[in-house]
Amino acid sequence: MKIIPDTLLENYRNQLGSKLHEALQQLDESFVRPDSFNFYTSIAVITSSKIEGEPMEVDSYIKHKLQHIEYLPELTQKPNDLFRAYIYARENRLTNEHFSQVHRILTEHLLPAHYRGAHRRNAMVVMEHKTGRIQFEAAPAHLVEGEMDKLWEDIDELLRCNLSLEETFYYASFIHLLFVCIHPFNDGNGRAGRLLEKWFLSDKLGPVAWYVQSEQHYYQHVDDYYRNLNRLGVFYEQLDFTKAGPFLMMLPEALDK
Repeated sequence: MKIIPDTLLENYRNQLGSKLHEALQQLDESFVRPDSFNFYTSIAVITSSKIEGEPMEVDSYIKHKLQHIEYLPELTQKPNDLFRAYIYARENRLTNEHFSQVHRILTEHLLPAHYRGAHRRNAMVVMEHKTGRIQFEAAPAHLVEGEMDKLWEDIDELLRCNLSLEETFYYASFIHLLFVCIHPFNDGNGRAGRLLEKWFLSDKLGPVAWYVQSEQHYYQHVDDYYRNLNRLGVFYEQLDFTKAGPFLMMLPEALDK
């Protein structure tokens, strides 16, 4: 692997035990129906958006998507862009090119056209939207292209490999984590990173992955989400990924829902 470490994998397996298989089977048997995608994706979209400071309430967005209740465009435009990005991801295999298109879709009402799907060329600090506190400094601009090339090499390799369920969740979480740490775009990185994680799961596990309520879990535990990111350090080139364990465990914890 070029950038994703496997040093925590054995400990990760030991922490999970057998509960991951049981929880995923229960999800598949209990919740997945032909009409479920819009409902669960609506929850995923609005909770992921609220992590980034979007004001629309969860219940209101579900009414908007499922009951077709109209709200002011400034409340619905950006979540609806993200919803369209999830639809695109469900209908396409995970590739660098398709992911760039997803970023163009989800930032239609967020960024000027020339920034959509294009890597940033400026310095970037990541702030927690609820408090405004600086969380960490993302990858320096001159490293972004190279770090993303390495990440996509790893993703492509993992998509070709036969992975166990534990390995699939481990690498999905690490892809999410590294993407957020690199923060390659001018905006929309959080939403894109959480979608990337689920997209990887769906390519490895099939449609059941779209019903894992990871975004809702991150939103309901947003303080832990940022705290676990902070454990690695402040500056990208000094991040200590041996401390990533608590962040990696958040994705399987979402299955407890």
